[in-house]
Amino acid sequence: MALSKNDRRQRIKNRIRKIVSGTETKPRLSVFRSNKEIYAQIVDDVTGETISAASSRDNDVNSAKGTKIEIAALVGKSVAEKALKAGVETISFDRGGYLYHGRVKSLAEGAREAGLKF
Repeated sequence: MALSKNDRRQRIKNRIRKIVSGTETKPRLSVFRSNKEIYAQIVDDVTGETISAASSRDNDVNSAKGTKIEIAALVGKSVAEKALKAGVETISFDRGGYLYHGRVKSLAEGAREAGLKF
């Protein structure tokens, strides 16, 4: 029986999460992409706390016009600025089972431009 697209992504996500986990010194930038929106959060997996989060539904990003790729870059910049305020400079990137392409890549590049290192 063939796997559904979501089952395949879940397997890839589990494979990534075996390797990538966030610590206090190097938290994890987790990405979730729906058909309309994109969400990013910086997580410390040791304590289970979300340090900062941003999404395309936030007021500062939602008012911007553009393609989904351009909005993803704004979300990346927004989450990076919030992380830098919280004292986080280096992160490990968790693409969440999605290909590093399109909106996920744009979000990562936006976060890099804003000053996060990964």
